[in-house]
Amino acid sequence: MISRNFKNVLVVSIGFLSLFTAYGGLQSLQSSLNAEQGMGVASLSVIYASIIISSMFLPPIMIKNLGCKWTIVVGMACYVSYSFGNLYPGWYTLIPTSVILGLGGSPLWSAKCTYLTISGNVQAAKEGKKGADVINQYFGIFFFIFQSSAVWGNLMSSLIFGQDNKIANIPEEQLQSCGAADCGLNISGNSTTIRPAQELVWTLVGCYIGVGVLAMIIIAVFLDNIDRDQANQFRENREPFCQTFLATFRLLKDWRLLTLIPLTMYSGFEQSFLSGEYTKNYVTCALGIHYVGFVMMCFGASNSVCSFLFGRLAQYTGRATLFCLAAVANLSCVIALLLWRPHPDELPVFFVFPALWGMADAIWQTQTNALYGVLFPRDKEAAFANYRMWESLGFVIAFAYSTFLCLEYKLYILLAVLVLTIITYPIVEYYEHKHPTKPIEQATYQTMFQ
Repeated sequence: MISRNFKNVLVVSIGFLSLFTAYGGLQSLQSSLNAEQGMGVASLSVIYASIIISSMFLPPIMIKNLGCKWTIVVGMACYVSYSFGNLYPGWYTLIPTSVILGLGGSPLWSAKCTYLTISGNVQAAKEGKKGADVINQYFGIFFFIFQSSAVWGNLMSSLIFGQDNKIANIPEEQLQSCGAADCGLNISGNSTTIRPAQELVWTLVGCYIGVGVLAMIIIAVFLDNIDRDQANQFRENREPFCQTFLATFRLLKDWRLLTLIPLTMYSGFEQSFLSGEYTKNYVTCALGIHYVGFVMMCFGASNSVCSFLFGRLAQYTGRATLFCLAAVANLSCVIALLLWRPHPDELPVFFVFPALWGMADAIWQTQTNALYGVLFPRDKEAAFANYRMWESLGFVIAFAYSTFLCLEYKLYILLAVLVLTIITYPIVEYYEHKHPTKPIEQATYQTMFQ
């Protein structure tokens, strides 16, 4: 029999898998599908700008009042609204639903991270293990299941859009402008980004809405309300609103959190580059929009397998070794992308980059989440709210300059943030090695599992 904590980790993971099968597929297509006036990328910018705003105050308030379980359900409903906005994409549908998604995004992720951290600490106390090791395993399992959403969401888009008989041949002169060879700002006007038939778009978005609603049902029905007593107690002995409202900012007094900002923002930069720039300037430009799904499936599969693998390996290798591997992988990819001139004859190469990127992203995601859980065990809600806020700032900046900076400069910016991360992260790791953070007392949650 699997433990109750492990069962809850599986339920959370499957719920997120279902939800992000929809959102991940839509995000990968925005820069190509809604390319008119940069509307798709603009909606992504609004999403992450809204996440920044919600990160400032919503997660501690919602999690302490509703508990992790119902905060996750409400956050998922916000994500589903964005799928409805894509049924009839326009400025008046995409932007409002992007704001709604963003406001629900930070509480959703903060609640998930808090839930996994609590479960890991409780299970570690039961088994007499280090809390950090079990938390690492739980985040590894979560991202193993969650990251496979990129496979299923993009498989759906590729199969549905592959039925379109208007797929265009790509002229040789257009291939000269793909990749970093040209500025890469005018690709949205070429023949390879012809929007698929509206009926196919409706079919795809309808499927995405269905799996999003399924995610809400899975969480509402099967997930244990692990911190219900704490939420009830908080409502009965309510802290001053100002104290809860400012919890996210109060944690910024901790120098460790400030030092982790470049690492956290880089996570947003690297994810936005693959979904926004690589899909548009390399895949769509040289192969066509119908290949975007297949390439992102490769990213998702690599990310999923490596998340599980590195979640297990971390206890033997340590975080620092894995972060070093991720940095080397991304550094190599960025340099290669600056030099490579994409061409349809080199089809396998288009899949090598997302495979390596997926491996690196698996490390950034699993290890950074686990690191926040280990460093700030007594301020989990505020810590993970900060994580989402700074990661989202990376997304916003990257999507904001997407429409007016040349691709070459975007790659240099990505490189610069990565170098800054390599400099700042080891400082926190060295301090934690010398002065380990004490795990939180387990008695608070033990009563839920007796």
